Amino acid sequence: MVIVAGHLIVGPADRESYLAGCASVVEQARSTPGCIDFAISADVVDPARIDIYERWESREAVEAFRGSGPSDEQGAAILSASVSEYDVADVRPLT
Repeated sequence: MVIVAGHLIVGPADRESYLAGCASVVEQARSTPGCIDFAISADVVDPARIDIYERWESREAVEAFRGSGPSDEQGAAILSASVSEYDVADVRPLT
């Protein structure tokens, strides 16, 4: 399993339009084979932060989905980013 997690920082005034532009990406990812979960959401505390969370069955599934990244317009709105990919060796359900 692969988890991609982190956050983006955009201008607070740009966050809602940035997120609206991500809806089709989320829908596409969730319908991609190998996608277990995919979310891009507003942080509840920081008005400039967008949280990223993806869970995939394999590295191959991640690579099959990945395109060129955000559109030029979205890329210009990102002030900073901290997103990492994690290879998961074991899972312990908590529910």
